[in-house]
Amino acid sequence: MAVNLQNEIVELRRSLLSMGVLVEQRVNTVVDSLVDSDLDSAQSVRQGDDEIDRMEVAIEAQCMRLLALAHPVATDLRFVLAVIRISGELERIGDLARGIAKRIIKLSQMEAVELPPVLVDLSFGSRTMLGDVLSALGNEDAELCRQVRRSDQRIDELHKTVLAWARDQMAKNPGSAGLAIEFLSIGQRFERIADLAAHVADDVIFLIEGRVVRHQPA
Repeated sequence: MAVNLQNEIVELRRSLLSMGVLVEQRVNTVVDSLVDSDLDSAQSVRQGDDEIDRMEVAIEAQCMRLLALAHPVATDLRFVLAVIRISGELERIGDLARGIAKRIIKLSQMEAVELPPVLVDLSFGSRTMLGDVLSALGNEDAELCRQVRRSDQRIDELHKTVLAWARDQMAKNPGSAGLAIEFLSIGQRFERIADLAAHVADDVIFLIEGRVVRHQPA
């Protein structure tokens, strides 16, 4: 079966960027839901995971088809390999957004309490990293990817602060342990979203420059 590789690459790129838009929308929605206590938005994220799953499966199938029939080399091969990794990472980010939505809904059934400011900072920072790396993917901007990789260090520090806050709350008021654990779980998921955004940045650098930077210092 004849395959027009360049046309297929264009379509594959379009599919990946569309998936990125949808995942970013879900993360934006869940951040706003957390800050605004918007349960309707949380419910929409909790229930809307199937489309992202289908997109990942379709993208992976398209990549496998290209590898089998078109035998891409050099830049084209790097692109296909990067897309396989990036689509999987985006799907996991979607899953994490869904997990956060579940926690927000659970929080609504508990005693009302003010959000820890550091958790808000962590959610905003993770959202920014995701937005930046998707912009870098669309524009093939390796320097912005390096900036995203550096940003992950700040997210790690914020996550440590959330952990310290949770421990302090539980020590001061054991009755608040349930709330503290929910906040901690949300923080862990946002930290993981940031990690995955940094991994996407690694993949985009590989796509653009052919360099493997994963597991190297930012």
